[in-house]
Amino acid sequence: MQTVSDSSLDDASITIQEAQTIVDQWIQTIGVRYFDEMTNLAQLMEEVGEVARVLSRTKGEQSLKPGSQLGELSDELADVLFVVICLANQSGIDLTDALRRNLEKKTRRDLTRHRSNSKLTGGSDSSPAE
Repeated sequence: MQTVSDSSLDDASITIQEAQTIVDQWIQTIGVRYFDEMTNLAQLMEEVGEVARVLSRTKGEQSLKPGSQLGELSDELADVLFVVICLANQSGIDLTDALRRNLEKKTRRDLTRHRSNSKLTGGSDSSPAE
């Protein structure tokens, strides 16, 4: 049985497309098949919740309950990324293209918006409230 090679993960830099291919190979060889989209959505919410738990206890005001373990933020973010890639793969979405288009949209929409936001710059904000 062909499996995801460790060498494919050793590269210091993986493109989004390579990540999509690696995750797909992992699913096909180790994961058996993709969970359905609704299960993956539930998984995504669970993983985002774990990111929130780590941040609320390390950067926020919540404390860790005695005896409980706190996950590693990098691992929790990687879990989120893995599930997002699964959803993209099973939906036929090229994340490289989607991210490029999304950044272009944000650039057009927000070209001056954030620079004129007094909450971000400390200056006066003349833009109307949203």
